[in-house]
Amino acid sequence: MKTPKFVQRMFPKRVWTFPNSSLSANKIGNTIYLTFDDGPIPEITPWVLEELKKHHAGATFFCIGENLEKQPDLFRRIIVEGHSVGNHTFNHRNGWKTSTEEYIDNVLKAEEEMNKVHEARSTIVHPKYSPVRNNMKDGNEGGKREDIPKIKSEISDQRSSISNLFRPPYGKLTSRQSHILQQKGYKIIMWDVLSGDFDASISEDNCFRNVSENVKPGSIVVFHDSLKAEKKLRYVLPKVLEVISEKGWSCEKI
Repeated sequence: MKTPKFVQRMFPKRVWTFPNSSLSANKIGNTIYLTFDDGPIPEITPWVLEELKKHHAGATFFCIGENLEKQPDLFRRIIVEGHSVGNHTFNHRNGWKTSTEEYIDNVLKAEEEMNKVHEARSTIVHPKYSPVRNNMKDGNEGGKREDIPKIKSEISDQRSSISNLFRPPYGKLTSRQSHILQQKGYKIIMWDVLSGDFDASISEDNCFRNVSENVKPGSIVVFHDSLKAEKKLRYVLPKVLEVISEKGWSCEKI
């Protein structure tokens, strides 16, 4: 499912896509940004990592704080294998149903847990893990070629945290919540293609078509490494990775 352009225009400071219209025909101009929300969990996240590795694909995982608290080694494995991570609140909070103070506190609690887990010594031995090479040197919020180094620098350097990427659960947060998070240095990453893998009302084939018929270079695609999405994700992700590979595109982390 494609995010309508008018919605993207309503919130221009949020990152919806990395437009390629102004990019030359190079590696960056053929890049897809796969993202996975709600993990990490042992039932599906390791499988996702293996599928990505088969295709030399990078991705971004928006993690729930309480999940990474339970699965610290799995969280560190995501990073060791060359992917990026982002904040998805500690308890998967709906910003429209949560007070601003409580919502910001929940985001910061998730950030604290991410940093604590990342800094702690992992008990996993990783000799078989080969980090995915990230050929995308730069990120983009505004959509212009000249903006890419600037935004990537902000993403890399502005916060001392392991990540300043944030995605609101359900895509729902108030303008006030958004403003405060941006003041704190977060980059709010939305999407332009929603797979619908979490939706019990759509079939596996329709879920696949949601992505395959809408994805294009610069797209930010949402999947979920969650129990609710597991069945559809196991069907759709390998097929989507094949389509991307056949088109000569690459998948990189944000």
